[in-house]
Amino acid sequence: MFEHFEPRHIPALFTATVMTFGGLWTFFDPHGSMLEFGLPERVARTREAAAVMHINNARTTTIGMCMYALYFTRQLPACDTILAILGAYAGLVDSWVVWREGNPRKAAFRLVSSGLLSAAGFARLTSGGSRR
Repeated sequence: MFEHFEPRHIPALFTATVMTFGGLWTFFDPHGSMLEFGLPERVARTREAAAVMHINNARTTTIGMCMYALYFTRQLPACDTILAILGAYAGLVDSWVVWREGNPRKAAFRLVSSGLLSAAGFARLTSGGSRR
């Protein structure tokens, strides 16, 4: 299953893991997952926010599963494309929302970490630079 693994695949596998299993966290502890995301207590304790978080995280888990599927079928350039776009766009939006909700430290962490993952994707780290 991991016979084609190389250390340069770690960012893609890390992202797939965090998205697949992190997305499931909301179903067990919506309050805690929203706080960890960076949302304030006033948002995390509302039923309405939990409903939206469940819907969002179903999609997050789906993207993580797709990353695994692409990785295990050796479609590594596709993994890089997802890393690049997801890290750039979703990372920017997540950071902006968390910043506006009053958690600049978590926003900065989200921006830097997603930026690094995006850079790995744009550099085609997973695929080793191949353009297949």
